[in-house]
Order: sequence, then C-alpha cells, then structure tokens
Amino acid sequence: MVTYVLRRLLGAVPTLFIIVTISFFMIRIAPGGPFSLERPIDPLIIENLKRSFNMDKPLHEQYLLYLWNLAHGDLGPSFTRRDFTVVDLFRTGLPVSIQIGGLAILIALMVGTTLGALAALRQNTWVDYMVVGTATFGITIPTFVIAPVLSLLFGVMLGWVPAGGWGTWQHMILPVATLALPQIAIVARLTRGATIEALRSNHVRTARAYGLPPRVVVVVHTLRGAILPVVSYLGPTAALLLTGSVVVETIFGIPGIGRYFVQGALGRDYTLVMGTVVVIAVFVVVFNLIVDILYALLDPRVRYD
Repeated sequence: MVTYVLRRLLGAVPTLFIIVTISFFMIRIAPGGPFSLERPIDPLIIENLKRSFNMDKPLHEQYLLYLWNLAHGDLGPSFTRRDFTVVDLFRTGLPVSIQIGGLAILIALMVGTTLGALAALRQNTWVDYMVVGTATFGITIPTFVIAPVLSLLFGVMLGWVPAGGWGTWQHMILPVATLALPQIAIVARLTRGATIEALRSNHVRTARAYGLPPRVVVVVHTLRGAILPVVSYLGPTAALLLTGSVVVETIFGIPGIGRYFVQGALGRDYTLVMGTVVVIAVFVVVFNLIVDILYALLDPRVRYD
C-alpha cells in the first residue's frame, strides 16, 4: 500500500504540471488584462506596473518564472489586492471554504445514506417513492436557485438567520444548507441503488441463511458494499466543495477562495486564478487517492500490489 501511495503521488506531478501549463496560457490568451481599466492610464504607469509584476518579460520567461516560484511554494502577489499575496488570501479564505464544505459533506453523507438505505429496505413502498421523488427534485434544482430562495425566505422574510455575510455560526446555516441539499439527493439515490443491488448479492443471502440478525446483515454486509459508489462520488465532489463553491460564496458574500476566484477572473488577476486552479487540482488528486485507499479498506477484493 505504501508503494502504491508513493507511486500515485509521483504520478500526480505530471498531471499537475499539465493543468498548470494549460491554465497559465489560457488565462493569458483571454482578452483584457489586470491593468485594463475603463479610464485610460498613463502608459508610463502601465509599464512600471508590468515591470513590478514581471509582465514585461516574454511569455515563456513568465511561465518558467511562475513554475520556479510555484516549486518553492510561492503563488505570487495578487494583482487586484496588491497589499496581499495569493498565499495570504488563501490563508484566510481556505479555512472558511473548508468549514462550509466540510459541514455540507458531513450532513450529505449522514442524511443521504440514511435516506437511501431506508428507501432500499422499504422498496416499492410510500417511503421509497417519497425518497426517490424528493431526491429527483433536489438533483434538478441548481444551487444558484436554492441559494437566493433560502436567503429570501429564511433570511429576509422570516428573519431566522442572517441572509448573508460571515462572522458567527448563524452565518453558516444557509450556505451549508445550500451546498448540502443537492448532495443529500445525489447520495440518497446512489445509496438506494447500491443497497438494492447489495441486498440481492450472494454473500448477503449467505449471511441471512446463517441466521445472522437483520441489523448485522444490513450494517456489516450490505452497507459496506453499498457505500462504495458514494465514496467514489464524494472523492472529487469533496475536493470541489472544500475549496469553495463559487456560486454560494458569491451570493452569500462569504470570504472564501471561491469568491476570490470570481473576483480574480473578473479582474484578470492572473496569479489569484492560477493559485485557485492549483489548490483545486491538488485537492482533487489527494481525494482521489483517499478514495482508492478507502476502497481497499471497504472491499477486501480490492488490492493494490
């Protein structure tokens, strides 16, 4: 297992290199720039700004310089927030995104697996139909619709929780709910289908034939195999949620890296956008590796030699 993990980590280096390379040149090809403003600026001032950010060099030199700084953990200065570096912004924004995304994942996993397993155990009953219908409806509603509705209903009209902003635990309720609701629906559907399939498998039938208690059959023998599709789905999904939801953080005014990404893209903040891409790519690689390890722990048939 240790050899496999090391091999996967080494194999992730070329992947990250390709992602960084494509992102670096794509953002430079996009029209506009970090110093393109509506009001004209003295050309001398623009030249000084480009020189201070090493943008006066040829593009290939800028690329090599960025790779060198990235290898030393330097994501560069922010073009739009010039008093901060990208690392400074992530040092404050990433914990916020992780709090919201982590709670949403935890709630989705607990509620979704419970509802999905309950629907599978009560297949073709009103419980099953209600869970499937609600989950289907939840999957079809995007977050950019859920967020304004929750904010308007519970934040503005009822006044139960803050409609936006950040500071107290009450400010986390609506963003976490917005992120968790679609994931609950997806996890419930995945769990239901996998549980129904697991209940019909040979090893579950054998466990029942040996006279094991129904709770042991369901929890130990059925859900252990049924959770595998959920683990596969939550791997990349967790990476995206933990690194900030662009829509949710923008609508609720949360100072996470998802909101920084939007502001950086609108302001052509090259280093801020590149830093966000690098962080998301690292999270995706790490969580995919965690999924592979969990597979080996949950399914004894999986072995990494």
